Amino acid sequence: MPPQYAPSLRSRLPPLLCLLQVGFIFIYAFYTEVESSSTARGDGTGKSFYSLYPEFQDVNVMVIAGFGFLGTFLVRFGFSGSGFNLLVAAMATQWAIILNGAESWYYRGRIRVNLRSLVVAQMCTASAQISIGPIMGKINPVQLVLAALLEVSGFVLNQWLLQTLLKVRPFNSIMMLHIFGSLFGLMLTWKLHRQSSELHWEKEKFDRKTGLFSMLGTLFLWMFWPSFISVLVDDSLTGRKLSAVISTYLSLAVSAVTATAVSLISKNKFNLIQIQSCMLSGGVSVGVSMLVIRQPWEAMMIGFIAAIISTVGFNYLKVQMLLVFRCHDSCSVLSTHGLPGLLGWVVHLLLQIKDSDDGTMAVRFSVFHICYLLITIATSLSTGIITGLLLKRNIWRPQQDRKCFDDQAFWEFPHLSERK
Repeated sequence: MPPQYAPSLRSRLPPLLCLLQVGFIFIYAFYTEVESSSTARGDGTGKSFYSLYPEFQDVNVMVIAGFGFLGTFLVRFGFSGSGFNLLVAAMATQWAIILNGAESWYYRGRIRVNLRSLVVAQMCTASAQISIGPIMGKINPVQLVLAALLEVSGFVLNQWLLQTLLKVRPFNSIMMLHIFGSLFGLMLTWKLHRQSSELHWEKEKFDRKTGLFSMLGTLFLWMFWPSFISVLVDDSLTGRKLSAVISTYLSLAVSAVTATAVSLISKNKFNLIQIQSCMLSGGVSVGVSMLVIRQPWEAMMIGFIAAIISTVGFNYLKVQMLLVFRCHDSCSVLSTHGLPGLLGWVVHLLLQIKDSDDGTMAVRFSVFHICYLLITIATSLSTGIITGLLLKRNIWRPQQDRKCFDDQAFWEFPHLSERK
């Protein structure tokens, strides 16, 4: 039988999506301009498009295929994990382009769209995909779309605060997406807490098929992560982009090996979901600290420590967060993105202090570095709480507890239809 709330979902989701999409089309029709390939990055040559497009493809594969397959690990949530991810990515990317071009819109009357703006928008979308991980399966598509759009708005606001108030480099402000997304998601799941989550949901598990598809998503992310980090690195500095690719790959390799080893130490057999979550931690940490990494061994050491922290967090922190703070982190975004992101921030601070010859400058940088972390934490927590309060209202008609983590609540399965 169809769920009781299906009619209300049909009366809310299509109008919302159509209204948003028509609004986006209107803005793009009258207030955007597409830059030619020869001026896509202002260098006056045609090389920028051909050098940036392959990296844009890599980032696009990560956002669509990587996160899409990664969300299919639950035994009865594969359709929703992949389908809703595509829906969120499509909506959030359009919205992020508009928000990132708001300053140009204000001063020039037009939003400039090029490959670089697409890449930055997809990175904002990645932050939204991280944030909806803890609440995936516990909210309906209407709430999911609104949560993603509000998260992107909060993340773009955080970038603007960092770049305006503290003059943080654009690369550093964007790479805070892991910390921002994970904390935003934790605030969402805290405000949308269900009493039944304190008991283990029957459908919150994986099997061979879903684990395999989820591992495929991890492989996409693992393969293309070097492009995700290096795409925004300034290639005017000789060797910086190459160094970013090498450092990211080595850090990912070390974290994959370490996560596998630590996983077997903590349990008698390998845990696929744990390994695939923790093997990406090195890429998260090295991305946050990329601009101060000079030697390959530094990146490898970061990957080693990140994998240990992520694995320990996966084993112990997830349960404690639920019992103590009532945060049901179903996708373990805190151990996969939050803790490794904080590790990268600490490494960035320590390496910058080490490279500083002047003690006064080291102190100033430390204060500056702490300030932009505090701004990110404050923005993510506050916007996450506000979003959670908005989504908690009964007007959105959240699904019943017995319909959580279940594709049949939203997707059609002809072979399960009731015979007449």
